Amino acid sequence: MAGVIAGYLAVLAANARHYFTDDTESQYSALWVGLGRSLREGTFPVMVPEHWMAGNNTMDDAGLFNPPQLLIDLVAPSIDNIALYATVVKLIFSIIAALGVYRICLVYRSGPAWAAVAGVAFPLSGFFLFFDQASWMTALTGTAWMLHAWASAVRYTRGESGPIPVFVFLYLTITVQYIFPSVEAVLMLAAIAVGELVHRTPWQAVLRLTLVSACAGLAGLLTFLPSLLSAKVTWRGVSEVVNDQFLTVPWSESLNASLPSTMPAYTSWWGYVQPLPSTYIAWFLVPALAFVDWGKAKQAWRELSAVAIFAVTMLMWIAGPGTIGPLRWPARVLPMLAIGLLVLVCVLLSRFGSFRDPKNRAIAAGLLVLLLLVRSVSADPDGALRHLVSAVAILALGAAVVRLAGTRGIAAACALTIAAMFPIAYLQVRAAQPTPMAWNLPADRSEAKAAFPEFPGTTIQLGERGLLQDRDRHPDAAYRSLVFGNYARTLDRTYVNGYTPTGHFYFGELLCMRWDSSVCPDAYRRLFAPEPDSGRAPVDLMNLDRVVLQRALFPDAKNQPVPEGWHWVDLPGHEDYIAVLERDGGLVSTVNGRISHTEDVTAESISESDTTSRLRVDSPDGGSVVFARLGWPGYRATLDGESIPITTVAKSFVAVEVPPGTDGAELVLTWRPPGWKIGIATMIAGLAGLVALQWWYSRSRRRDTDGAVDTADTSGADGAAGTADAVSAADTAAAAGTAEAVGSADFADAADPRSPETGREPTGATP
Repeated sequence: MAGVIAGYLAVLAANARHYFTDDTESQYSALWVGLGRSLREGTFPVMVPEHWMAGNNTMDDAGLFNPPQLLIDLVAPSIDNIALYATVVKLIFSIIAALGVYRICLVYRSGPAWAAVAGVAFPLSGFFLFFDQASWMTALTGTAWMLHAWASAVRYTRGESGPIPVFVFLYLTITVQYIFPSVEAVLMLAAIAVGELVHRTPWQAVLRLTLVSACAGLAGLLTFLPSLLSAKVTWRGVSEVVNDQFLTVPWSESLNASLPSTMPAYTSWWGYVQPLPSTYIAWFLVPALAFVDWGKAKQAWRELSAVAIFAVTMLMWIAGPGTIGPLRWPARVLPMLAIGLLVLVCVLLSRFGSFRDPKNRAIAAGLLVLLLLVRSVSADPDGALRHLVSAVAILALGAAVVRLAGTRGIAAACALTIAAMFPIAYLQVRAAQPTPMAWNLPADRSEAKAAFPEFPGTTIQLGERGLLQDRDRHPDAAYRSLVFGNYARTLDRTYVNGYTPTGHFYFGELLCMRWDSSVCPDAYRRLFAPEPDSGRAPVDLMNLDRVVLQRALFPDAKNQPVPEGWHWVDLPGHEDYIAVLERDGGLVSTVNGRISHTEDVTAESISESDTTSRLRVDSPDGGSVVFARLGWPGYRATLDGESIPITTVAKSFVAVEVPPGTDGAELVLTWRPPGWKIGIATMIAGLAGLVALQWWYSRSRRRDTDGAVDTADTSGADGAAGTADAVSAADTAAAAGTAEAVGSADFADAADPRSPETGREPTGATP
């Protein structure tokens, strides 16, 4: 934990906002505030209609069924400095992730020192540091829980632990509501199953792991059912496999894994040569291979096969295809490759490390570093001198570690290995400034809210984030007037605009609105153009009270004719960035519920909630009611308790056909996440399966304990005394052997008393 905190502080010294950038500032932190506010009001926020595309929280990364995430949400509205809050939350999950790597190393019989090296190194590995920790919060949290699921799965398979930890950590991984950790967990479990069978673990144990994993999957299925059943109306509705090369990483770039200065070559948002060391893993990783006794290491190939299978699988994935259904951008799995390689190398160093024959090993290490240098210079020729200095530095560090291992022991060598990570992290983050990922949204919520217009009711902004210049991205500039992403939620303002990675296709096309709520210049015309079926404009069908136009996108807006029923509003101090239209008659979003248009129907709202509209309707000849609700799958309508069909207007707005002869009937429109009944049933089934597996595990443990007691009762006091003497003698011999091994320049920990053949404690060892 201390090592993770030290690394965290080194990163913050280089950039105080490193952990509050890109999607964290534009999506996640503001989402926490909005969800937390709803939870405090007693509403479970599955749907917020006024947020339109970003309002269906079952579709995006909300983690609605993840208890730790709900706790984060509940606390968020009380924290004024949202950047500080995000930084602290990420520190907690970075520690959880590091402990997960540490536990994985231990289950594969690494000594604590090298396990600690792997644990501290992982949060400072390139892609995880610059993307998952800095930006993609759900990748961080999902990975953290998955790592503990890995360690617990191995322990359960080997009979060292029960099914509950496996179930809990897998459930937390799934309910983060991000598809990558879930798929990675499946591949991890498959690797463990194959690896344990290769390791000659009884197939019954692997079957039990499969069953508890299936139970966790059933319990977490509700997380992804709404997305799966709503995919047909989203941007990602088409399942396809495409190798588009974007964020696909050639295998050769893995040869940069230990050079801190590396700038890998693959296609991303910033061209071909990357401005961030995203393929870097740890400075010692590659040169340390020269100090493994590979002759002895061969005896562990069965035991470590699961780790190797997982690492090779991730290596294959990062090279493409670029899109596999909802899985896109293979570079996202670079942290998984880092985990596999860190665990593999650190376990090998701990158990089979050696610096005997130092001259040849030093030459081998030098050649490996030369390979790193050649690959990095090939990818980034302009940085050749920087790469050369970096290569010399890691050679010097490696020599110091080897010397320290020989004079002070393995613990001191591992301590230096860890300590060297902190200045490297500082220099890497410092060199990447100004970060190309930052939005620079305000961190202080109260100051931002005080500077922003009040804007009651429901507002839509028509703007383009790409038009903001560096001077505009400042709390005293554009962010006093404009919102992009989920920034409006931070401000406690009700905006249509939000951040959505899985937006509603038809609504997005209607207003040419993108994932960050930016729009095209034609959006203004489209918003006020009558829709053919109803004859009403989207601005009316959405019950909007206000339209905010970005001056940079619509410089001549005020010179155009004002739409009927609207007027321009003077906002001194904000008119450099925005022009604002408001309705002549005041707010409409608070009048008559969410009814936005009726045809041959008299409708009066009785009650409203985010998921239900209840109204009284009359229609002698039949007609329709249109609601200011986006047409997500999951809506149902009843008239006096009888189901009636629903439809959509412009494939976007929910509408209900009212039959002729309706007189004073109660119309109820409700939305529930698609598949919620199935999800609840599978959750109950998963929990029931867990109870059965835990009962079986407890029963087996009791049977084993009773058998051990019966055996002990027949041994006699003399036998017990003899065993104690034998154990004492064995411990003395083991201690002497350990001291001899260390004295003969063994680079391994030489501290694990377990049998190298079985991985279990020797007879008489303390549990």
